[in-house]
Amino acid sequence: MVKIALAQINPTVGDFAGNARKILEYASRAQELGVALVVFPELAVCGYPPADLLEKAAFVERAGQVADEIAEWTIGAGRPAILCGTVMPRSADEGKQVKNVAVLLSGGKISFVQQKMLLPFYDVFDEQRYFEPAAEQTLTCVDGEPLAITICEDAWNDKGFWPRQMYTVDPVERLMEEWEKQPQELAGKPRIILNISASPYWQGKPQVRQKMLAALAKRHGAYVAMVNQVGGNDSLVFDGSSLGIGPDGEVKVRAASFAEDLVVFDTDGGGAKGESQNDAEAKDEVAEMWGALVLGTRDYVRKCGFSKALVGLSGGIDSALVAAIAVEALGAENVVGVGMPTEYSSLGSIDDARKLAKNLGIRFELLPIHDVFAQFQQVLKPLFAGTSFGLAEENLQPRIRGTLLMALSNKFGALVLTTGNKSEMSTGYCTLYGDMVGALAVIGDVMKLKVYALSRYVNRVKETIPWATIEKPPSAELRPEQLDTDSLPPYEVLDPILEAYVERYCSAEEIAEEQGVDVGLVRSVLKLVERSEYKRQQAAPVLKVTKKSFGMGRRFPIAVKVQV
Repeated sequence: MVKIALAQINPTVGDFAGNARKILEYASRAQELGVALVVFPELAVCGYPPADLLEKAAFVERAGQVADEIAEWTIGAGRPAILCGTVMPRSADEGKQVKNVAVLLSGGKISFVQQKMLLPFYDVFDEQRYFEPAAEQTLTCVDGEPLAITICEDAWNDKGFWPRQMYTVDPVERLMEEWEKQPQELAGKPRIILNISASPYWQGKPQVRQKMLAALAKRHGAYVAMVNQVGGNDSLVFDGSSLGIGPDGEVKVRAASFAEDLVVFDTDGGGAKGESQNDAEAKDEVAEMWGALVLGTRDYVRKCGFSKALVGLSGGIDSALVAAIAVEALGAENVVGVGMPTEYSSLGSIDDARKLAKNLGIRFELLPIHDVFAQFQQVLKPLFAGTSFGLAEENLQPRIRGTLLMALSNKFGALVLTTGNKSEMSTGYCTLYGDMVGALAVIGDVMKLKVYALSRYVNRVKETIPWATIEKPPSAELRPEQLDTDSLPPYEVLDPILEAYVERYCSAEEIAEEQGVDVGLVRSVLKLVERSEYKRQQAAPVLKVTKKSFGMGRRFPIAVKVQV
């Protein structure tokens, strides 16, 4: 039997010194708990995903140096072994020159290396671009106990769980076959499968991951421990939610979601010990998404070297939700709301923006843009002569606002958070170089109906987002009496169509049949989606919280003729 600490940490890509300090800090805390082994996430030494940094020899060399430095800590009585992820160079004439590995550090050195075998190449993953897959897997031992070590995707190809396997080989199955070949040496020893992961979050994924690992444990009669990275890196949010599961498929220990944590998995059945926040209560999907958005925003701003954020407050629900997320992530003292009304902005919206800022405790500045808008129109008047007020004039307003927000950003060193939602980004109901201006699209993967659900969640204890903001019909307020439904179907109709097309790639006919709507209406929506690709590819990074978000996980050409 063996006591294993699961160290769920939040590394930063490229911050070797900071990541090493964090690893040693958690290893020291784990030592106090009397464990034999402390396990860290995939690529914990360099951070995940490092992308094209892996093509820099100095980056890979530094990863090796840091792994050696961490190994030195394991010298001395009572020091647990460390298992963590890093990268190593390959000295081969063919294939990729880098490998994704789990290194076992003990006695002051790297005592064992397990190379990742399955390299994902779908959605946001592109590991086949960088890494050479392992040719074989090998068992190892810690404190006399045999261990089967896997890296993230290596545990995601169980034929007993997935209806269709993505790979022709199952690394876990191979390791268990190795176990069967050594019956005498391993007699009476519990089967222990360790998985170090950098598994990005999407809504519902923690539940899928738990079911998959439970099925793996039951199939092989093994204890399964998965340590997942936590934190935000660019568009990706990692939820943590590390697990220790018994051979019966029951969860014995669970780390927190969306927070660093340290828990102990004792294979003698002792369960959790130590410092766990023990996030055993399953969150509902809205609370879970809220946690992901807050963590992703906090880490994006801070890991980019900033501390403050600017939000353009229109009095509408989208900007209100983004401001609430920013305050939760960064603190009210680090968020500034800016109202920029024109003659088309209702007094109610301005009042709602002020009330929101007061409720959140943030600084609020009002910069009316009537005069600037009038000057723009005056300059353009000779060229616009003979035309009526239309989309060009409407879009001038958000573009003026975007210019002012970026000026404030430059002057005061605060990042602008864009406020567009996924429904708008899908259909192009957003202004390039206007409301799309900014460093991070906080709710760019959140459909409008979910924006309402999240806003009600914010108000679960008290009114933070004014109820008037939540209850009024949505409007861009760029012309008199404008409503979103002037240009789009009601969101109750629109969002399910978009979800089916954008996230599940359903056809117009499939959507019409599935949802009982007119196929002509569906096609008109899909044409908006296809026409707006050029906008999305110029948008700020989007925090990924669904299975298919805009960005690196959804790749489509701009210049293309698509039949919908």
